[in-house]
Amino acid sequence: MRIPPRSRFLGATALAAALLLGGPVAATASAAPAAPVASAAYSTAAVGEICYSALPSQAHDTLDLIEAGGPYPFPQDGTVFQNREGELPQQSSGYYHEYTVITPGSDDRGARRIVTGEKSQEDYYTADHYASFDLVDHGC
Repeated sequence: MRIPPRSRFLGATALAAALLLGGPVAATASAAPAAPVASAAYSTAAVGEICYSALPSQAHDTLDLIEAGGPYPFPQDGTVFQNREGELPQQSSGYYHEYTVITPGSDDRGARRIVTGEKSQEDYYTADHYASFDLVDHGC
């Protein structure tokens, strides 16, 4: 099953939160604890950072495919990433999606992946099959 690419609208997350919480996020009592979760997405100790220019060329290819909405080389690409290892910030199910980064010489999908979040340019790279992640800095 192919999952549509993440929303390009910055307000989509706020709208979804408002719908799930039953009204404007700022007006609900449960909205205050949500702020640390959003800021933790970039400050968690388990996540490092990597410059876009430092990624392997195959990761650039994968990010281009994600931006274009596919087609993807493997049927697993675009599926929900469960974050079972807990290395990425905790989010609701369906928040993260994973995509294969081709590994030259590998007979299978290899260990490299891009995992995307719902926010614009919230892309994580792993070269070690989810043991560690780096947030991609698209500005360098």
